[in-house]
Amino acid sequence: MADEPKDNERNRFSARASRYARVGANVGGVAAKIASQRFLGFRGDRANNAASLAAALGGLKGPLMKVAQLLANIPDALPPEYATELMKLQSEAPPMGWPFVKRRMAAELGADWEKKFGAFTKLPAAAASLGQVHRGLAHDGMGLAAKLQYPDMQSAVEADLQQLGMIMSIFRRMSPEIDTREIQAEIGARLREELDYRREAKHAALYKVMLVDSPDVRVPEVRHELSTGRLLTLEWLEGKKLLEYKDRDLETRNRLATALFHAWWLPFARHGVIHGDPHLGNYTAFEKDSEPFGINLLDYGCVRIFPPRFVGGVVDLYRGLLENDETRVISAYQVWGFKNLSKPMIEALNIWARFIYGPLMDDRVRTIADGVAPSQYGRREAWRVKQAMREFGPVTVPREFVFMDRAAIGLGGVFLHLKAEMNFHRLFEDAIRDFSVDKVAARQAAALSGAGLPAAA
Repeated sequence: MADEPKDNERNRFSARASRYARVGANVGGVAAKIASQRFLGFRGDRANNAASLAAALGGLKGPLMKVAQLLANIPDALPPEYATELMKLQSEAPPMGWPFVKRRMAAELGADWEKKFGAFTKLPAAAASLGQVHRGLAHDGMGLAAKLQYPDMQSAVEADLQQLGMIMSIFRRMSPEIDTREIQAEIGARLREELDYRREAKHAALYKVMLVDSPDVRVPEVRHELSTGRLLTLEWLEGKKLLEYKDRDLETRNRLATALFHAWWLPFARHGVIHGDPHLGNYTAFEKDSEPFGINLLDYGCVRIFPPRFVGGVVDLYRGLLENDETRVISAYQVWGFKNLSKPMIEALNIWARFIYGPLMDDRVRTIADGVAPSQYGRREAWRVKQAMREFGPVTVPREFVFMDRAAIGLGGVFLHLKAEMNFHRLFEDAIRDFSVDKVAARQAAALSGAGLPAAA
Protein backbone atom coordinates (compact mmCIF):
# COMPACT_ATOMS: atom_id res chain seq x y z
CA MET A 1 0.00 0.00 0.00
CA ALA A 2 2.91 2.36 0.70
CA ASP A 3 3.81 2.43 -2.99
CA GLU A 4 0.26 3.16 -4.20
CA PRO A 5 0.57 6.97 -4.38
CA LYS A 6 3.75 6.65 -6.46
CA ASP A 7 1.99 4.16 -8.72
CA ASN A 8 -0.93 6.57 -9.09
CA GLU A 9 1.44 9.41 -9.98
CA ARG A 10 3.25 7.19 -12.50
CA ASN A 11 -0.08 6.15 -14.01
CA ARG A 12 -1.12 9.80 -14.20
CA PHE A 13 2.09 10.68 -16.04
CA SER A 14 1.72 7.70 -18.39
CA ALA A 15 -1.84 8.74 -19.20
CA ARG A 16 -0.70 12.28 -19.94
CA ALA A 17 2.13 11.02 -22.17
CA SER A 18 -0.37 8.87 -24.04
CA ARG A 19 -2.67 11.87 -24.56
CA TYR A 20 0.23 13.97 -25.85
CA ALA A 21 1.15 11.29 -28.36
CA ARG A 22 -2.45 10.95 -29.54
CA VAL A 23 -3.08 14.67 -29.81
CA GLY A 24 0.29 15.23 -31.48
CA ALA A 25 -0.59 12.67 -34.11
CA ASN A 26 -4.01 14.23 -34.65
CA VAL A 27 -2.61 17.77 -34.95
CA GLY A 28 0.03 16.46 -37.32
CA GLY A 29 -2.71 14.90 -39.41
CA VAL A 30 -4.50 18.23 -39.71
CA ALA A 31 -1.22 19.92 -40.69
CA ALA A 32 -0.56 17.29 -43.35
CA LYS A 33 -4.09 17.68 -44.71
CA ILE A 34 -3.72 21.46 -45.07
CA ALA A 35 -0.24 21.12 -46.56
CA SER A 36 -1.46 18.63 -49.17
CA GLN A 37 -4.36 20.92 -50.10
CA ARG A 38 -1.95 23.80 -50.69
CA PHE A 39 0.52 21.60 -52.60
CA LEU A 40 -2.22 20.34 -54.91
CA GLY A 41 -3.55 23.86 -55.41
CA PHE A 42 -6.82 23.31 -53.54
CA ARG A 43 -8.23 26.09 -51.43
CA GLY A 44 -9.53 23.66 -48.86
CA ASP A 45 -12.45 24.05 -46.54
CA ARG A 46 -11.14 26.25 -43.74
CA ALA A 47 -14.24 25.67 -41.59
CA ASN A 48 -13.77 21.88 -41.79
CA ASN A 49 -10.04 22.18 -41.18
CA ALA A 50 -10.71 24.41 -38.16
CA ALA A 51 -13.21 21.91 -36.76
CA SER A 52 -10.66 19.11 -37.27
CA LEU A 53 -8.00 21.03 -35.39
CA ALA A 54 -10.37 21.85 -32.53
CA ALA A 55 -11.34 18.18 -32.33
CA ALA A 56 -7.65 17.20 -32.17
CA LEU A 57 -6.95 19.69 -29.38
CA GLY A 58 -10.10 18.75 -27.53
CA GLY A 59 -8.46 15.45 -26.55
CA LEU A 60 -5.99 17.18 -24.26
CA LYS A 61 -6.64 19.20 -21.12
CA GLY A 62 -4.09 21.49 -19.52
CA PRO A 63 -1.85 24.31 -20.76
CA LEU A 64 -2.59 23.77 -24.44
CA MET A 65 -6.24 24.57 -23.85
CA LYS A 66 -5.14 27.85 -22.23
CA VAL A 67 -2.95 28.58 -25.25
CA ALA A 68 -5.75 27.75 -27.70
CA GLN A 69 -8.21 30.06 -26.02
CA LEU A 70 -5.58 32.78 -25.72
CA LEU A 71 -4.89 32.53 -29.46
CA ALA A 72 -8.60 32.80 -30.16
CA ASN A 73 -8.60 36.16 -28.35
CA ILE A 74 -5.79 37.68 -30.43
CA PRO A 75 -7.82 38.79 -33.44
CA ASP A 76 -4.92 39.04 -35.89
CA ALA A 77 -3.39 35.67 -34.94
CA LEU A 78 -5.95 33.33 -36.48
CA PRO A 79 -8.40 33.17 -39.37
CA PRO A 80 -11.96 33.72 -38.06
CA GLU A 81 -13.03 30.11 -38.67
CA TYR A 82 -10.28 28.87 -36.36
CA ALA A 83 -10.96 31.51 -33.71
CA THR A 84 -14.63 30.49 -33.60
CA GLU A 85 -13.77 26.80 -33.10
CA LEU A 86 -11.05 27.37 -30.52
CA MET A 87 -13.32 29.61 -28.45
CA LYS A 88 -15.49 26.54 -27.87
CA LEU A 89 -12.69 24.64 -26.10
CA GLN A 90 -12.82 24.28 -22.36
CA SER A 91 -9.68 24.78 -20.26
CA GLU A 92 -10.98 23.20 -17.07
CA ALA A 93 -8.88 20.25 -15.90
CA PRO A 94 -10.19 17.51 -13.60
CA PRO A 95 -9.28 18.46 -10.03
CA MET A 96 -6.77 16.56 -7.90
CA GLY A 97 -8.34 14.36 -5.26
CA TRP A 98 -7.76 14.99 -1.56
CA PRO A 99 -5.06 12.27 -1.05
CA PHE A 100 -3.10 13.75 -3.92
CA VAL A 101 -3.61 17.32 -2.63
CA LYS A 102 -2.23 16.31 0.79
CA ARG A 103 0.89 14.87 -0.82
CA ARG A 104 1.39 17.95 -2.97
CA MET A 105 0.89 20.32 -0.01
CA ALA A 106 3.36 18.30 2.09
CA ALA A 107 5.89 18.56 -0.73
CA GLU A 108 5.51 22.37 -0.71
CA LEU A 109 5.14 23.23 3.01
CA GLY A 110 6.36 20.13 4.83
CA ALA A 111 4.69 17.19 6.54
CA ASP A 112 3.07 19.44 9.15
CA TRP A 113 1.49 21.72 6.53
CA GLU A 114 -2.06 21.38 7.89
CA LYS A 115 -0.96 22.89 11.22
CA LYS A 116 0.07 26.05 9.36
CA PHE A 117 -3.59 26.74 8.48
CA GLY A 118 -6.51 27.39 10.79
CA ALA A 119 -8.66 25.55 8.23
CA PHE A 120 -8.28 24.14 4.71
CA THR A 121 -11.09 22.83 2.51
CA LYS A 122 -10.75 19.39 0.96
CA LEU A 123 -12.68 20.24 -2.19
CA PRO A 124 -11.23 22.89 -4.54
CA ALA A 125 -13.09 26.16 -4.96
CA ALA A 126 -11.90 26.31 -8.59
CA ALA A 127 -9.97 24.07 -10.99
CA ALA A 128 -8.20 25.49 -14.03
CA SER A 129 -5.53 24.59 -16.57
CA LEU A 130 -2.38 24.89 -14.43
CA GLY A 131 -3.62 24.42 -10.89
CA GLN A 132 -6.55 24.45 -8.49
CA VAL A 133 -7.62 26.78 -5.68
CA HIS A 134 -8.59 25.72 -2.15
CA ARG A 135 -10.16 27.99 0.42
CA GLY A 136 -8.40 28.22 3.75
CA LEU A 137 -8.19 30.22 6.95
CA ALA A 138 -5.07 31.72 8.49
CA HIS A 139 -4.46 31.52 12.23
CA ASP A 140 -4.97 35.28 12.40
CA GLY A 141 -8.46 34.88 10.92
CA MET A 142 -7.76 36.01 7.35
CA GLY A 143 -9.61 34.06 4.67
CA LEU A 144 -7.20 32.47 2.20
CA ALA A 145 -7.09 31.31 -1.41
CA ALA A 146 -4.38 28.66 -1.85
CA LYS A 147 -3.53 27.96 -5.50
CA LEU A 148 -1.75 24.63 -5.85
CA GLN A 149 -0.06 23.78 -9.14
CA TYR A 150 -0.72 20.40 -10.71
CA PRO A 151 2.26 18.03 -10.81
CA ASP A 152 4.55 17.80 -13.86
CA MET A 153 3.31 21.14 -15.20
CA GLN A 154 6.73 22.23 -16.44
CA SER A 155 7.05 19.18 -18.68
CA ALA A 156 3.41 19.57 -19.72
CA VAL A 157 3.94 23.21 -20.71
CA GLU A 158 7.06 22.40 -22.73
CA ALA A 159 5.25 19.59 -24.53
CA ASP A 160 2.29 21.88 -25.22
CA LEU A 161 4.54 24.61 -26.56
CA GLN A 162 5.89 22.10 -29.06
CA GLN A 163 2.31 21.47 -30.15
CA LEU A 164 1.84 25.25 -30.36
CA GLY A 165 4.76 25.43 -32.77
CA MET A 166 3.06 22.93 -35.03
CA ILE A 167 -0.28 24.78 -34.82
CA MET A 168 1.31 28.12 -35.65
CA SER A 169 3.14 26.61 -38.62
CA ILE A 170 -0.27 25.57 -39.95
CA PHE A 171 -1.52 29.14 -39.72
CA ARG A 172 1.61 30.53 -41.35
CA ARG A 173 1.08 28.25 -44.33
CA MET A 174 -2.53 29.28 -44.56
CA SER A 175 -2.11 33.02 -43.88
CA PRO A 176 1.48 34.01 -44.69
CA GLU A 177 0.62 37.72 -44.68
CA ILE A 178 1.16 37.84 -40.89
CA ASP A 179 4.29 36.20 -39.48
CA THR A 180 3.20 34.67 -36.16
CA ARG A 181 6.63 33.57 -34.89
CA GLU A 182 6.91 36.50 -32.48
CA ILE A 183 3.38 35.77 -31.24
CA GLN A 184 4.48 32.19 -30.59
CA ALA A 185 7.62 33.32 -28.72
CA GLU A 186 5.66 35.77 -26.56
CA ILE A 187 3.02 33.19 -25.63
CA GLY A 188 5.76 30.74 -24.67
CA ALA A 189 7.51 33.30 -22.46
CA ARG A 190 4.34 34.29 -20.64
CA LEU A 191 3.17 30.69 -20.15
CA ARG A 192 6.51 29.69 -18.65
CA GLU A 193 6.28 32.67 -16.31
CA GLU A 194 2.85 31.50 -15.14
CA LEU A 195 4.48 28.37 -13.71
CA ASP A 196 6.53 30.47 -11.28
CA TYR A 197 4.21 31.25 -8.39
CA ARG A 198 6.92 33.24 -6.60
CA ARG A 199 6.90 35.61 -9.57
CA GLU A 200 3.10 35.77 -9.46
CA ALA A 201 3.31 36.68 -5.76
CA LYS A 202 5.59 39.59 -6.72
CA HIS A 203 3.12 40.62 -9.43
CA ALA A 204 0.36 40.77 -6.80
CA ALA A 205 2.61 42.89 -4.58
CA LEU A 206 3.35 45.12 -7.60
CA TYR A 207 -0.35 45.73 -8.21
CA LYS A 208 -0.82 46.49 -4.52
CA VAL A 209 1.72 49.31 -4.93
CA MET A 210 0.43 50.60 -8.28
CA LEU A 211 -3.24 50.72 -7.26
CA VAL A 212 -2.79 52.01 -3.72
CA ASP A 213 -4.72 55.19 -4.59
CA SER A 214 -7.59 53.37 -6.37
CA PRO A 215 -10.17 52.41 -3.72
CA ASP A 216 -12.44 50.84 -6.36
CA VAL A 217 -9.88 48.07 -7.08
CA ARG A 218 -8.92 45.57 -4.38
CA VAL A 219 -5.69 43.55 -4.57
CA PRO A 220 -5.20 40.61 -2.18
CA GLU A 221 -2.43 40.38 0.38
CA VAL A 222 0.24 37.75 -0.30
CA ARG A 223 0.90 35.24 2.48
CA HIS A 224 4.56 34.53 1.77
CA GLU A 225 4.94 32.12 4.68
CA LEU A 226 2.34 29.88 3.00
CA SER A 227 3.67 30.22 -0.55
CA THR A 228 6.35 28.52 -2.63
CA GLY A 229 7.26 28.29 -6.31
CA ARG A 230 4.28 25.96 -6.89
CA LEU A 231 1.89 27.11 -4.16
CA LEU A 232 0.52 30.65 -3.98
CA THR A 233 -1.55 31.68 -0.97
CA LEU A 234 -3.38 34.99 -1.17
CA GLU A 235 -6.02 36.74 0.87
CA TRP A 236 -9.50 35.52 -0.10
CA LEU A 237 -11.49 38.49 -1.42
CA GLU A 238 -15.23 38.09 -1.13
CA GLY A 239 -17.16 39.08 -4.22
CA LYS A 240 -19.77 38.19 -6.79
CA LYS A 241 -19.33 37.34 -10.46
CA LEU A 242 -19.51 40.38 -12.71
CA LEU A 243 -22.18 38.83 -14.89
CA GLU A 244 -24.53 38.88 -11.91
CA TYR A 245 -24.69 42.66 -12.46
CA LYS A 246 -25.19 42.75 -16.23
CA ASP A 247 -28.91 43.43 -15.85
CA ARG A 248 -28.58 45.96 -13.04
CA ASP A 249 -29.09 49.70 -13.54
CA LEU A 250 -26.67 51.61 -15.76
CA GLU A 251 -25.09 53.49 -12.84
CA THR A 252 -24.09 50.20 -11.20
CA ARG A 253 -22.70 48.74 -14.42
CA ASN A 254 -20.75 51.90 -15.15
CA ARG A 255 -19.28 51.95 -11.65
CA LEU A 256 -17.90 48.44 -12.15
CA ALA A 257 -16.70 49.26 -15.67
CA THR A 258 -14.88 52.36 -14.37
CA ALA A 259 -13.13 50.21 -11.78
CA LEU A 260 -12.09 47.82 -14.56
CA PHE A 261 -10.73 50.74 -16.57
CA HIS A 262 -8.69 51.88 -13.55
CA ALA A 263 -7.42 48.35 -12.86
CA TRP A 264 -6.09 47.99 -16.40
CA TRP A 265 -5.18 51.45 -17.74
CA LEU A 266 -3.71 53.12 -14.65
CA PRO A 267 -0.93 50.51 -14.13
CA PHE A 268 -0.10 50.66 -17.83
CA ALA A 269 -0.21 54.43 -18.37
CA ARG A 270 1.66 55.26 -15.15
CA HIS A 271 3.93 52.22 -14.62
CA GLY A 272 4.12 50.38 -17.95
CA VAL A 273 2.46 47.21 -16.63
CA ILE A 274 -0.53 45.34 -18.03
CA HIS A 275 -2.69 42.49 -16.86
CA GLY A 276 -2.54 40.32 -19.98
CA ASP A 277 -5.56 38.13 -19.24
CA PRO A 278 -8.56 40.42 -18.65
CA HIS A 279 -11.51 38.05 -18.79
CA LEU A 280 -14.58 37.74 -16.61
CA GLY A 281 -13.17 34.91 -14.48
CA ASN A 282 -10.32 37.07 -13.19
CA TYR A 283 -12.59 39.64 -11.53
CA THR A 284 -15.34 39.70 -8.96
CA ALA A 285 -17.36 42.66 -7.70
CA PHE A 286 -17.30 43.77 -4.07
CA GLU A 287 -19.94 45.84 -2.32
CA LYS A 288 -20.11 48.60 0.26
CA ASP A 289 -23.29 49.21 2.20
CA SER A 290 -24.97 46.48 0.12
CA GLU A 291 -24.21 48.32 -3.14
CA PRO A 292 -21.59 47.39 -5.77
CA PHE A 293 -18.54 49.59 -5.29
CA GLY A 294 -15.60 48.11 -7.19
CA ILE A 295 -13.77 45.01 -8.36
CA ASN A 296 -11.44 42.39 -6.91
CA LEU A 297 -8.46 41.58 -9.15
CA LEU A 298 -7.85 37.88 -8.58
CA ASP A 299 -5.14 36.46 -10.85
CA TYR A 300 -1.60 37.72 -11.50
CA GLY A 301 -0.05 34.97 -13.59
CA CYS A 302 -0.18 36.74 -16.96
CA VAL A 303 1.40 40.15 -16.31
CA ARG A 304 3.54 42.01 -18.88
CA ILE A 305 6.06 44.69 -17.86
CA PHE A 306 6.95 47.05 -20.73
CA PRO A 307 9.91 49.33 -21.24
CA PRO A 308 8.72 52.91 -20.61
CA ARG A 309 9.46 53.83 -24.25
CA PHE A 310 6.75 51.38 -25.35
CA VAL A 311 4.20 53.22 -23.20
CA GLY A 312 5.37 56.42 -24.86
CA GLY A 313 4.62 54.84 -28.23
CA VAL A 314 1.08 53.97 -27.13
CA VAL A 315 0.42 57.55 -25.99
CA ASP A 316 2.06 59.02 -29.10
CA LEU A 317 -0.10 56.87 -31.38
CA TYR A 318 -3.21 58.05 -29.53
CA ARG A 319 -2.21 61.70 -29.88
CA GLY A 320 -1.04 61.23 -33.47
CA LEU A 321 -4.38 59.76 -34.49
CA LEU A 322 -6.26 62.41 -32.54
CA GLU A 323 -4.35 65.22 -34.26
CA ASN A 324 -3.89 63.54 -37.68
CA ASP A 325 -0.12 63.76 -37.19
CA GLU A 326 1.23 61.13 -39.59
CA THR A 327 4.85 61.58 -38.50
CA ARG A 328 3.93 60.90 -34.88
CA VAL A 329 1.85 57.85 -35.88
CA ILE A 330 4.71 56.32 -37.88
CA SER A 331 7.18 56.99 -35.06
CA ALA A 332 4.84 55.26 -32.61
CA TYR A 333 4.64 52.11 -34.75
CA GLN A 334 8.44 52.06 -34.97
CA VAL A 335 8.72 52.38 -31.19
CA TRP A 336 6.36 49.41 -30.89
CA GLY A 337 8.74 47.36 -33.03
CA PHE A 338 7.14 47.37 -36.49
CA LYS A 339 9.78 47.54 -39.23
CA ASN A 340 9.99 48.36 -42.95
CA LEU A 341 6.59 50.04 -42.97
CA SER A 342 5.30 51.13 -46.35
CA LYS A 343 2.50 53.70 -46.69
CA PRO A 344 -0.11 50.97 -47.52
CA MET A 345 1.07 49.00 -44.48
CA ILE A 346 0.69 52.06 -42.24
CA GLU A 347 -2.82 52.62 -43.57
CA ALA A 348 -3.65 48.99 -42.80
CA LEU A 349 -2.31 49.26 -39.24
CA ASN A 350 -4.31 52.46 -38.80
CA ILE A 351 -7.52 50.47 -39.39
CA TRP A 352 -6.74 48.49 -36.27
CA ALA A 353 -5.41 51.46 -34.30
CA ARG A 354 -8.50 53.59 -34.99
CA PHE A 355 -10.66 50.71 -33.80
CA ILE A 356 -8.74 50.22 -30.54
CA TYR A 357 -8.35 53.95 -29.89
CA GLY A 358 -11.78 54.94 -31.22
CA PRO A 359 -13.59 55.01 -27.85
CA LEU A 360 -10.62 56.84 -26.28
CA MET A 361 -10.67 59.59 -28.92
CA ASP A 362 -14.45 60.08 -28.89
CA ASP A 363 -15.33 62.72 -26.29
CA ARG A 364 -18.85 61.56 -25.50
CA VAL A 365 -20.72 58.94 -23.49
CA ARG A 366 -20.87 55.72 -25.53
CA THR A 367 -20.43 51.95 -25.41
CA ILE A 368 -17.01 50.52 -26.20
CA ALA A 369 -18.41 49.34 -29.58
CA ASP A 370 -22.01 50.00 -30.58
CA GLY A 371 -24.01 47.00 -31.77
CA VAL A 372 -21.17 44.46 -31.41
CA ALA A 373 -21.44 41.16 -29.53
CA PRO A 374 -18.62 40.49 -27.00
CA SER A 375 -17.41 37.43 -28.94
CA GLN A 376 -17.15 39.45 -32.17
CA TYR A 377 -15.31 42.46 -30.73
CA GLY A 378 -12.45 43.31 -33.10
CA ARG A 379 -13.07 40.48 -35.58
CA ARG A 380 -14.30 42.62 -38.48
CA GLU A 381 -11.42 45.07 -38.17
CA ALA A 382 -8.86 42.27 -37.88
CA TRP A 383 -10.25 40.75 -41.10
CA ARG A 384 -9.88 44.09 -42.91
CA VAL A 385 -6.27 44.39 -41.72
CA LYS A 386 -5.52 40.87 -42.89
CA GLN A 387 -6.98 41.58 -46.30
CA ALA A 388 -4.68 44.59 -46.60
CA MET A 389 -1.69 42.58 -45.35
CA ARG A 390 -2.40 39.92 -47.93
CA GLU A 391 -1.85 42.55 -50.60
CA PHE A 392 0.96 44.57 -49.01
CA GLY A 393 2.50 42.20 -46.43
CA PRO A 394 3.94 40.18 -44.96
CA VAL A 395 4.38 41.86 -41.59
CA THR A 396 5.94 40.52 -38.40
CA VAL A 397 3.91 41.34 -35.30
CA PRO A 398 6.36 42.56 -32.59
CA ARG A 399 6.42 40.56 -29.36
CA GLU A 400 5.59 43.53 -27.16
CA PHE A 401 2.47 44.24 -29.19
CA VAL A 402 0.97 40.75 -28.71
CA PHE A 403 -0.42 40.99 -25.17
CA MET A 404 -1.19 44.68 -25.45
CA ASP A 405 -3.41 43.80 -28.40
CA ARG A 406 -4.94 40.75 -26.78
CA ALA A 407 -5.57 42.47 -23.44
CA ALA A 408 -7.27 45.46 -25.07
CA ILE A 409 -9.65 43.08 -26.85
CA GLY A 410 -10.34 41.11 -23.68
CA LEU A 411 -11.06 44.28 -21.73
CA GLY A 412 -13.38 45.56 -24.47
CA GLY A 413 -15.28 42.28 -24.32
CA VAL A 414 -15.84 42.71 -20.56
CA PHE A 415 -17.14 46.27 -21.12
CA LEU A 416 -19.58 44.86 -23.69
CA HIS A 417 -20.77 42.16 -21.29
CA LEU A 418 -21.52 44.88 -18.73
CA LYS A 419 -23.19 47.07 -21.39
CA ALA A 420 -21.28 50.04 -19.97
CA GLU A 421 -21.88 53.53 -21.37
CA MET A 422 -19.12 55.93 -20.37
CA ASN A 423 -16.90 58.73 -21.60
CA PHE A 424 -13.80 56.61 -22.21
CA HIS A 425 -11.98 59.65 -23.62
CA ARG A 426 -12.07 61.52 -20.33
CA LEU A 427 -11.10 58.42 -18.34
CA PHE A 428 -8.08 57.93 -20.60
CA GLU A 429 -7.09 61.59 -20.54
CA ASP A 430 -7.14 61.41 -16.74
CA ALA A 431 -4.93 58.29 -16.85
CA ILE A 432 -2.28 60.03 -18.99
CA ARG A 433 -2.48 63.41 -17.28
CA ASP A 434 1.05 64.90 -17.03
CA PHE A 435 2.38 61.88 -18.91
CA SER A 436 6.04 61.55 -19.78
CA VAL A 437 8.29 58.57 -20.45
CA ASP A 438 10.66 59.74 -17.72
CA LYS A 439 7.84 59.77 -15.15
CA VAL A 440 6.79 56.25 -16.18
CA ALA A 441 10.41 55.10 -15.85
CA ALA A 442 10.72 56.57 -12.35
CA ARG A 443 7.38 55.18 -11.13
CA GLN A 444 8.09 51.78 -12.68
CA ALA A 445 11.55 51.50 -11.15
CA ALA A 446 10.20 52.33 -7.68
CA ALA A 447 7.26 49.93 -7.96
CA LEU A 448 9.34 47.04 -9.33
CA SER A 449 11.96 47.52 -6.65
CA GLY A 450 9.29 47.54 -3.97
CA ALA A 451 7.85 44.28 -5.29
CA GLY A 452 11.25 42.59 -5.68
CA LEU A 453 11.05 42.43 -9.49
CA PRO A 454 13.85 43.21 -11.96
CA ALA A 455 13.74 46.34 -14.10
CA ALA A 456 12.16 46.11 -17.56
CA ALA A 457 14.55 45.66 -20.48
